Amino acid sequence: MEEDKDKYGDNAKHSSASHTNAGAFGDFEEIVDENAPVVETPEGENVPIRLRRPREGEFIGIIEQRLGGNRMSVKCIDGKTRNCRVPGRFKRSMWLRPRDVVIVKPWPDDDNKGDVIFQYNKGAAYQLRKKGILDGIEEGF
Repeated sequence: MEEDKDKYGDNAKHSSASHTNAGAFGDFEEIVDENAPVVETPEGENVPIRLRRPREGEFIGIIEQRLGGNRMSVKCIDGKTRNCRVPGRFKRSMWLRPRDVVIVKPWPDDDNKGDVIFQYNKGAAYQLRKKGILDGIEEGF
């Protein structure tokens, strides 16, 4: 009996405690991905965040200047500067300023114009800069 206790007793619990956490919600395993973007909380903890990536036909860009009438000049990651507008469904929800990081969808008939369809918040823009995605377009800023 003593051998069984040593074999399956407290020693086994302590050895597996480093990989799993037991709490009010049951046992779970913490998965850490080194490639995932991480943001630091005010408490000093590093927490992974999710970033919206551009889909096919969309580009990341930085607003160079406002032109008035919901139009702006955006320098995109493909090297082009596009005259972009904010579609009506986003007018109230997007407050854009120069140096904001956005996702642009070019118009199908004119590649020099496009629509701003998403705005990154400051934390997400910091992660894009940290990963080096914005290195090609930030040279002029």
